[in-house]
Amino acid sequence: MKIYILLGHPLNESYNGSIAEAYADKARRAGHEVRMQKLGEMNFNPNLFMGYNEVQALEPDLLEAQQNIIWCEKWVIIYPVWWGSMPAILKGFFDRTLLPGFAFKYHTKGPYWDKLLKGRTAELIVTSDSPSFWLRLKYRNSDIRSIKTATLWFCGFSNIRTYRISSLRGKENQYRNKQTEILLNRIFKP
Repeated sequence: MKIYILLGHPLNESYNGSIAEAYADKARRAGHEVRMQKLGEMNFNPNLFMGYNEVQALEPDLLEAQQNIIWCEKWVIIYPVWWGSMPAILKGFFDRTLLPGFAFKYHTKGPYWDKLLKGRTAELIVTSDSPSFWLRLKYRNSDIRSIKTATLWFCGFSNIRTYRISSLRGKENQYRNKQTEILLNRIFKP
């Protein structure tokens, strides 16, 4: 399988960064082709200045991201919950990369659209300091719903799986590493 991993945390040396590296290693050992991009290493302006009213040239890193999205069969996005949502740079990445004509195309008549990225699956790996029940109860999983439904499904992705590693505040690296191991064993079942 062709897997594109996007590290949605701006710091490569974060817990999310270690999950991304461990995922890539496990996927390669399982025989998958892997491409990875890390938002903290990418050079792009996350602001879609004019919305869709004017074409804003894509920087080389965003062009590469589009190529990776077209290439992949599975897109893995790893990010933390910040203020009940994704980091701003990840939102900016989506705004600038998943453009009309690339990810979707509105019909000229009526409210519908074509999903131009059909045939791909996705996995969201989400970390949070808050417990899962709190994110479900108070925020109604706003972070996951935003990316899973309003972004990926809208563009045509299907079979979108979500995994959450929560209650991380104050936890030591040993605990975090164990949670990563459990998660990856679940994803890459023999």
